[in-house]
Amino acid sequence: MPEIELGVPRGVVESLPEEDGTAEQDMRRAIAGIQSRLNEALDEADPDEAAEVVADAVERMETQASTYHEYVPELRAWGQSPIYAIAWRNLYLELIGQLYDHEWLADDLDRERNFRLVEDGIRLSDL
Repeated sequence: MPEIELGVPRGVVESLPEEDGTAEQDMRRAIAGIQSRLNEALDEADPDEAAEVVADAVERMETQASTYHEYVPELRAWGQSPIYAIAWRNLYLELIGQLYDHEWLADDLDRERNFRLVEDGIRLSDL
C-alpha cells in the first residue's frame, strides 16, 4: 500500500503574519505527526481497512477544524485577531483535501464515509 504524503498548503502559510515563523513550524510538526501516525496505522492495517483508518483521521481533522472555526467569532468578540484560528482551521480542511488527492484511496474513503453517515443514523421515515 502506498504511503500517505501530506504537505503544508502554501495558501495557509501565506495567510500567517510574518513574525518569527513559529506557527509555520508548529504546522509542519503537526503535519509530520499526522502523516507519521497515518502511515504507521496503515502499515498495521489490512489493505481492506485502509479507508477505515483514514476515515478515522478525517473525522479527527474535521473535529479540529470545527473547534478552530468556533474560536473565530469568539476571538473577534474579544477584539483579538482570529488569523491563527483561521489558519489552523484551513490547514485541517486542506489536509482532508490532500487525503482525497491520493487516487488509490479516494473512492474507498468516500464509500467508508458514506457508510458511516448511514450507519450513524440517517433514517427513512415510516410514511
